[in-house]
Amino acid sequence: MKNYRIGIDAGGTKVAYGLVDEDNRLVDRFQHPTPIEANGFDFSDLVIENIEKLLDRNGKTKKELQGIGICMPSFILFDKGYICMTSAMVNIREFPMRDYLTKRLGVPIALDNDCNVAALAEHRFGAGRGSRHMIYVATSTGIGSGLILNGQLFRGSYGWAGESGHMLITPDEGILCGCQNQGCFMSWAAGRYIPDHIRQRARDRDTTISIDQNLGCEELARSCREGDPLGLEILDQMAHYIAVCIFNIYQLLNVNLFVFGGGMVNFGPMLFDRVRSKFDQYNHIPQPVEFRFAQLEKDPGIIGAAELVREAL
Repeated sequence: MKNYRIGIDAGGTKVAYGLVDEDNRLVDRFQHPTPIEANGFDFSDLVIENIEKLLDRNGKTKKELQGIGICMPSFILFDKGYICMTSAMVNIREFPMRDYLTKRLGVPIALDNDCNVAALAEHRFGAGRGSRHMIYVATSTGIGSGLILNGQLFRGSYGWAGESGHMLITPDEGILCGCQNQGCFMSWAAGRYIPDHIRQRARDRDTTISIDQNLGCEELARSCREGDPLGLEILDQMAHYIAVCIFNIYQLLNVNLFVFGGGMVNFGPMLFDRVRSKFDQYNHIPQPVEFRFAQLEKDPGIIGAAELVREAL
């Protein structure tokens, strides 16, 4: 009897695998660092290897699977399961991932963007339960969003509605993003690019930030707690661009519930009080707009990807 699903959350930092039972309980999970230089074939072969490892260590076979759901930080032609471009893994592009995995595994495959999947999970099981409309905002290695409109996940014409992180705010100015444009919101506020901004500004500055290979948001948070001027400047930059991004979404869709997920929620009020203040500065119509943190703190991508299988079936 097919009682199990596998959910796979492939992000810019890690790839997490989970075995989920018919009651939506996470039976087992493991993860490994994202092979950011891999192409579509190499990455898919690694996924296959780890799917088989997950099944073996739980005494299960592919015959017991309803299907496998995978979320990727990619522009995906949803109906075809075809990856057009992946900003966090630039060599995974123009690749028929769903068909390749289906042929190799002989199991139904559901493939979608990571923000869409997280939005689905939070709307059904987390902070968005019971809401008619909801915007999930990923604040992590990348910046993106998933749109729940009238209780349904909205993907747009091709599948990448909600790629708000790649909307342009300073066209042709700033750091080049993996989307192949300069000046998108992601290039100004995402964890992947914050070390570049810090290093650019730290050259002639007195700062406590350790400019080393492991520079990331944890080091930035430490410096901000200690009142480092450069750290606070970068934090204000992140808050500004996140706030402008979601304000633009609010103006476009008039959805009044934003659910924030991803690693940056660990900044807590230090970042998100700034986001709230900046958003309110631009919002001149006094109707309530609610900000919430995601409730599925652990593995929303796995849970959402497994749910994607059930939705597809």
